[in-house]
Amino acid sequence: MSHHDIAAKLLAVTTAAAATALVAGCAVGPDFKSPAAPQTDRYTAEPLAAATASTPVGGGESQAFAIGKQLPARWWTLFQSDALNRLVDESFNGSPTVAAAEATLRQARENMTATNAELLPSVDGTASATRQKISGAQFHGSPNIFSLFDASVGVSYGIDLFGGARRAAEAQQAMVEYQRFELQAAYQTLAANVVNAAVAEASLRAQVAATEDIVAALQHQMDITEKQYVLGGAAYSDVLSARSNLATQQASLPTLSKQLEQTRHRLAVYLGKLPSEFTAQQFDIADLKLPRELPVTVPSELVRQRPDVRAAEAQMHQAAANVGVATAEMLPRISISGNFGDEAAKVGDLLSSGIWNVGANVTQPIFHGGELRAKRRAAADVYDIATAQYRQTVLSSFADVADALRALEADASAFNAQYTASTSAEASLRLVEKQYALGAVSYLNLLTAQKQYQQAHIGYVQALASRYQDTVALFQALGGDWSEAPASTVAADH
Repeated sequence: MSHHDIAAKLLAVTTAAAATALVAGCAVGPDFKSPAAPQTDRYTAEPLAAATASTPVGGGESQAFAIGKQLPARWWTLFQSDALNRLVDESFNGSPTVAAAEATLRQARENMTATNAELLPSVDGTASATRQKISGAQFHGSPNIFSLFDASVGVSYGIDLFGGARRAAEAQQAMVEYQRFELQAAYQTLAANVVNAAVAEASLRAQVAATEDIVAALQHQMDITEKQYVLGGAAYSDVLSARSNLATQQASLPTLSKQLEQTRHRLAVYLGKLPSEFTAQQFDIADLKLPRELPVTVPSELVRQRPDVRAAEAQMHQAAANVGVATAEMLPRISISGNFGDEAAKVGDLLSSGIWNVGANVTQPIFHGGELRAKRRAAADVYDIATAQYRQTVLSSFADVADALRALEADASAFNAQYTASTSAEASLRLVEKQYALGAVSYLNLLTAQKQYQQAHIGYVQALASRYQDTVALFQALGGDWSEAPASTVAADH
């Protein structure tokens, strides 16, 4: 048999031993199983109405709950705004938060590849060359100068008899799953933040416009009051009240403008841009369409749709695998190794004779002062923690959906009431304004009517925004079908 045959056989024997150990060896520790979904058929204690209340104005449409219908991955397209769709897509491509989540997922995958490599034999080649001189005195000769060349191939394999290495690989695979769901959660949260910011911008613009209309009306009324005072038809106190009311409304405009600019600055950050670089379209509440049909995932499927729940499950899986890793540390470890090589005074003489060795090693922990048992108990405690955190995440996810569903019902009713209050207050104000111009009512009557209209109209605009934002909250709470991943997620997989 040639030396090359010996080396090949050495590698083949080691590889066969590895394969046999992987097939025959048992893996200590618990075999993880996904927790069962909660046994319930609804999210709220009381059944939902088939649809919400409606109001005869844009944004007041009734919303129907489509129980069991799947929420699309790109749920923001349900608002039917091309500008909004472009903004969300731009945020996916520019957000540093998403970029960090994608890089973290790639890191986890590389760590998994490195961990899986530990299940295979390792082969290392070494070579060395030395030039040395030795004294010939002990041999009654002259000094000797010579060269020595060495080349060898070593094969080693730790037999995973009790599955510790496999459990470590399983734990790393669970970490990859965790990071994958964290990336999905980052996309979902970013989309919700962008849509909510767009709705907030539209709402604030509407509030600014409404306040400017009110200021213009108050300015007109103040001019009338001052003329009446000059003619003796009004008291000076009426003039002071008119000026104060006008100034109060004017003072609210800078606050609304500040909030509007801050909202656009947040949008810039979501897109990964500096505020000075943000030139996206300004949103108007009329540009967004309220979804008439609301897909509502059945409760038994929610735990498979929410990325935070899936991430918590992956943490449970990792903790279970780590119990196996800690258990295997208490059991014997077996490894085999072999080397084949040669030494020669000339490079050309290498592998002419050949030297080789094959060996095995068994290590059994005997006394570590209770360290190994303590580590296993600690690993089991981590699994208990992960289990409790998973349960808490599930409870919170169901509460999120229940809150959003009830909020949508309440929003529709509140918007209907605000619409009635706003239209009634506006009609009342117009009547009192005519009466005041004719001197039929006092300024106190006009002031009361103005305040009622101001409060009712601003409340109307805010109630309209709440319908959109709570619709976003429902979509985010449901999680969505992420089988259709955003383009950047697909790119991160390769």
